[in-house]
Amino acid sequence: MSEQNEERSYDEYRVIEDLGGWKRTHNCNEVTAKNLGEEVLLMGWVQFRRDHGGLIFIDLRDREGLTQVVFSPEHNTDVHERAHAIRSEYVVAIKGKVRARPDGMINKALTTGEIEIIVDEWKLLNTSETPPFAIEDRTDAAEQLRLKYRFLDLRRPILAKNFILRNKAAQSVRRFLDGLGFLEVETPVLTKSTPEGARDFLVPSRMNNGEFYALPQSPQLFKQMLMVSGLDRYFQIVKCFRDEDLRADRQPEFTQIDIEMSFTDEETIMGMAENMIRTVFTETIEKELPSAFPRMTYADAMRDYGVDKPDVRFELKHLEATQIFKGSDFKVFAKSELIKVLHVPNGAQLSRKEIDEYTKFVEIYGSKGLAWIKVKEDGEWQSPIVKFFNEEEIAKLSELTKAKAGDILFFQAGSTDIVNAALGALRIKIGERFELIDESAYAPLWITDFPLLEYNPDEKRYVARHHPFTSPQVGQMDTISENPGEALARAYDLVINGYEIGGGSIRIHTPEMQQKMFSALGIGEEEARSKFGFLMDALKFGAPPHGGIAFGLDRLIMILCGAKSIRDVIAFPKTQKATCLMTEAPSAVASTQLRDLGIRLREKKEA
Repeated sequence: MSEQNEERSYDEYRVIEDLGGWKRTHNCNEVTAKNLGEEVLLMGWVQFRRDHGGLIFIDLRDREGLTQVVFSPEHNTDVHERAHAIRSEYVVAIKGKVRARPDGMINKALTTGEIEIIVDEWKLLNTSETPPFAIEDRTDAAEQLRLKYRFLDLRRPILAKNFILRNKAAQSVRRFLDGLGFLEVETPVLTKSTPEGARDFLVPSRMNNGEFYALPQSPQLFKQMLMVSGLDRYFQIVKCFRDEDLRADRQPEFTQIDIEMSFTDEETIMGMAENMIRTVFTETIEKELPSAFPRMTYADAMRDYGVDKPDVRFELKHLEATQIFKGSDFKVFAKSELIKVLHVPNGAQLSRKEIDEYTKFVEIYGSKGLAWIKVKEDGEWQSPIVKFFNEEEIAKLSELTKAKAGDILFFQAGSTDIVNAALGALRIKIGERFELIDESAYAPLWITDFPLLEYNPDEKRYVARHHPFTSPQVGQMDTISENPGEALARAYDLVINGYEIGGGSIRIHTPEMQQKMFSALGIGEEEARSKFGFLMDALKFGAPPHGGIAFGLDRLIMILCGAKSIRDVIAFPKTQKATCLMTEAPSAVASTQLRDLGIRLREKKEA
């Protein structure tokens, strides 16, 4: 700062206490060539400051975008001198006229790229320390640092756009459902812990020492109560909580679009859901989805893709080879419950290093290895395992895969769950490696005909695949007790690009059927009364046929934004260890608080 500036009064550089009547006329992405000659008043943060000798330029930023601002000594000497004090992330208000940028200075990447504001007057609203990372879309700052300073991370334009889009999507949902006569009803956050599903987050009660509330994993029972209450059509954009291991598309607290309808069936709910998702895509990112979403049974999805949420933007289906190797001399295959092959055209170009990396990758899913066969240019099969195959096995495998020169075959053999999980995940890796996935495409898909129950070997009993209030398919009441593993559910999931974004079912609405379901799950009458008494009571008083669906709003927004992690569309997310780096939650609490709750902590054992 010059000596002349040092002699100026402090008042000319201090942060003002209020706006002094100044009011914004536009946001920082709104002023365009149509506003040439107008006087505007903008407020925001300084993205960049550039001193070009005489002229000082700043890019002024708010959540909507950027506008270039110019301080000129020829236009206003005093205003220009004071602008030397401006630094990045200072908060300022500027008054000035809109003028066209000089030839050659137009920035076509910006909505405001044809204009700039020549400043007549400005106010310093606040200063800023140097941020710990650059407030830019491209940043090499570690995610942990960005989460610690999340309030700064959210200033980055790419994240700001995510939350603008999130708001648009939520409002689109509300308008759509309101137009169909749905009522938005809030349900309790402090509720009763019930079995089945993920682990509950528990909240101790001060007024009832020794007893606990649970945070809801979903409003499932409450929305069923609302149907019994006769409210007919309910929805809620609601927080849900699950104490489970985290990943890129999962958080301990997340947001659902929760929907329930009375006097309905699968076709009605799925049709409504399709129309809602189409509307959201059109109103937020102007993308048209198919007029009817394709459908696939759970059995077909597991057979062809190994997962119940397949990404169908590319082919590369699994091929089953179990029967080919029954009684084989290759004992690893002969004793396997399931053998599947992934045929990758032109995949022989993969290096041994890449194959080794894929082998380590499938181990995450419990696999003990990754067998492979490359087809050489002369048609010969190259692999450490080919020597164990007889001619008949090679012929049948060749007929099954129709592999050609330059292709590669990947094998998984073992238990059904591990084979499907490992090869299903590898399919996505291969799709990315060979650029088989159209990243600009959206492929919605309904998965139907889920198993109603699945056997849990650890608990030695059947558990509900969806939840214990899902209705079996029509005509399968006897199957539940006679052959529970064969019963199918009136359930449906909506998948987009390999992510499950919604799931629902037709509910059990009679006490007889609900008791039969509890019996199949090993839940006796006394336990059912203890844990679900209010539901059993409600079903006795004329519960209507009803069903619903819940959408993961965070996952839906992640897809709409093209984000790679759900953390990029949640304002204040948790880490993979379920901690908030910004607030340092969870944290220890005072012993007096624990005493009020009647809780004593065990002393931690030293390692």
